[in-house]
Amino acid sequence: MKKYLSILMVAAMLIGTTACSSGTNASSQTPSSQAGSSEAASSAASSSEAGVTGSCTISGSSALYPLVKNALDAFKQTNPDASVTLNAGGSGTGLKQSADGTVDIGMSDVFADEKLTEDQAKTLVDHKVCVITMAPIVNADVAEKVTSLTTQQLIDIFTAKTKNWKEVGGPDEPITLVTRPSTSGTRSLFKSYALNGAEEASNKSLETDDSGTLLQTVSQHKGAIGYVALSYLIQPNANIKTMAIDGVEPTLDNTYAGKYKVWGYEHMYTKGDAAGVSKALIDYMQSDEYGKIMEGLGYNVASKMTVERQDPGPKK
Repeated sequence: MKKYLSILMVAAMLIGTTACSSGTNASSQTPSSQAGSSEAASSAASSSEAGVTGSCTISGSSALYPLVKNALDAFKQTNPDASVTLNAGGSGTGLKQSADGTVDIGMSDVFADEKLTEDQAKTLVDHKVCVITMAPIVNADVAEKVTSLTTQQLIDIFTAKTKNWKEVGGPDEPITLVTRPSTSGTRSLFKSYALNGAEEASNKSLETDDSGTLLQTVSQHKGAIGYVALSYLIQPNANIKTMAIDGVEPTLDNTYAGKYKVWGYEHMYTKGDAAGVSKALIDYMQSDEYGKIMEGLGYNVASKMTVERQDPGPKK
């Protein structure tokens, strides 16, 4: 009998232990534990939302520089652990450094094979982030009499065939060219689409590929003419006026419609496929979200263009 009672007591203890074990397993599914799981998921999501880590170096086009600088302000808010170094220097410089592997992204106003050898260009991957419109600009004193130039007049001015503004209906004063170096993508774009391929004269004393400096130089010299991206003309400047070409004003709308001809894609080139911080930044700049900001900064959204351009191939 005692033996039987002992067996019953052991059985009861086993049942109780099993019940506690079952209770513990069940409790892992209680709201409290589920909240813990949700917090973990939330933490993972937050970690994902924190964005990419690592570093990225960028150089090149002075025309694209302001847009990338603006995009970085928002990009760093969601990617606080990403380190990005941004420099200008001209499209040719950015492309060469990208091909050499000394920077992660080379910014350019032109296609890579317009500045690099065929072998160098083949190593790069093109990411078109927007469209840029280039405008001839003059000192305000010129615009008092001249507001539009024909393509031929523009060619004659920039090749120094025409030397005085009175020859095109302007004031009797010499034309001062504010030029860009041969490495400039802005110069290449302007040469192709404003000057029909004519080589512009060089004025070494006032040569610069810094668009901000060029803008200031034109504003300070009577009779001066140069060209910049519309992004540098967002802020009003009473000393600077844009010049229409063949009666067509350099505006975003005219560029979208294909009426204004001096425009080009803005490229961000990477050596091989973009990865890490480089890819995340390029993806952000190509997003619909950032496209809404882009136009307010003087850049065209590439997907809204009604016309397109193909790579013209290597320069001969």
